[in-house]
Amino acid sequence: MTRADVPALLERLGFPFAYDHFAEGEGPDPPFLVYRYPKADNFAADGVAYFKQDVLHIEVYTDKKDPALEEQIEAALDEGGIFYGKGETWIDSEKLYEVLYEMEVSA
Repeated sequence: MTRADVPALLERLGFPFAYDHFAEGEGPDPPFLVYRYPKADNFAADGVAYFKQDVLHIEVYTDKKDPALEEQIEAALDEGGIFYGKGETWIDSEKLYEVLYEMEVSA
């Protein structure tokens, strides 16, 4: 998967999504997704970025734990042959769960 493929993948999931954040006051009701590229994880050879990769975070926000939604997202990632890690946290100030999927994509 490349960076260019990510919006199409998120579009197929059918939930509102934005890069990094929604504008103030324009955030949709949960569930919604946010994606970002917090860092690069390039492979170097001879002092050059030989193979460029970006770390991709897909953050899923829900107001209640939703295993069926997580299974839907994971099925889409699996279908695309995408290896991912997963974590979860409760954001008390927002009263939302965040499920984070972390993977690498070609730059």
